[in-house]
Amino acid sequence: MGSRLFVLADADSFYASCERVFHPHLMHRPIVVLSNNDGCVVSRSREAKQLGISNGLPWFKIRSQAEHDGVIARSSNYELYASLSARMMRLMASIMPDQEIYSIDECFLRGFQDPERTANACRRMRDTVLRGIGIPLTIATAPTRTLAKIVSHYTKHQGGGIGDWDLLKHQDPDVLDRIDVSEVWGVGRRLTRRLQGMSITTAGDLSRADPALIRHHFSVLLQRTVLELRGVPAIELDDFDAISGSRKQQIMCSRMFGHPITGLPNLSAAVSTYAQQAATRLRRQGSLTGMLTVFIATSPFAQGYQSRSGSVVLTDPADDP
Repeated sequence: MGSRLFVLADADSFYASCERVFHPHLMHRPIVVLSNNDGCVVSRSREAKQLGISNGLPWFKIRSQAEHDGVIARSSNYELYASLSARMMRLMASIMPDQEIYSIDECFLRGFQDPERTANACRRMRDTVLRGIGIPLTIATAPTRTLAKIVSHYTKHQGGGIGDWDLLKHQDPDVLDRIDVSEVWGVGRRLTRRLQGMSITTAGDLSRADPALIRHHFSVLLQRTVLELRGVPAIELDDFDAISGSRKQQIMCSRMFGHPITGLPNLSAAVSTYAQQAATRLRRQGSLTGMLTVFIATSPFAQGYQSRSGSVVLTDPADDP
């Protein structure tokens, strides 16, 4: 028996994959999904990425060349994506119940004590989501969330599938020294320049840094990242909102209850709490939201399973809980 691994399940090109669920003829075609009013690219299929299209590009600037290359552009449909996300998350939770939803297209789960049982569950989870919804997943397992992120990134670049830290480390013992420190989850561009000034340029350099020195010059959260790179679990999901330099396009707060909720007051209190948590994270990154989606479901293990969801488009984008 081993310790419970962290499992990161991340949908591949989520918005583009959602479009393919309802438009199967788009399979294997280069697809881009555009932001509100078809302004910028917010999601790309693997085929579009191979054409050199980057997220954030204004569509009007690349439209002519993209259409020449056979790229299909789709207008975003966030209500559809939220609905498919909720279904995807419920399916994964039915296989590996200890789930923490990180964003609309990815979640962390905790594996079982038996590593082989965890590996079998990962394979079943990926197959179940692909067959049941049509969304391909990349799944990574590692002793910490930060290492799971690294494995997921590496696995996606290899074409997707299931990746494991121990196997990756065995195949490439120097893998952390091949990863720029800016790509470490929770570091980003904001801290990279300061780290480079201390000759910390790779993930491997950061893993070998003195944790006390890192805490003195930066923060306790970056110190925890050092520990995570060494294989020591030290970070909770909410910690990363404080140190991540990137802005999420979607923020999701979701938890599974430890006991059934049968009354509306208790349910309303939970939804209110999650709304305030989401608004806090929204304000922390200096953003506003134009849509709110709430979803609820009964236990996937109980008979008579039911789920409901609803979305509200805000006339004036806001960050007020």
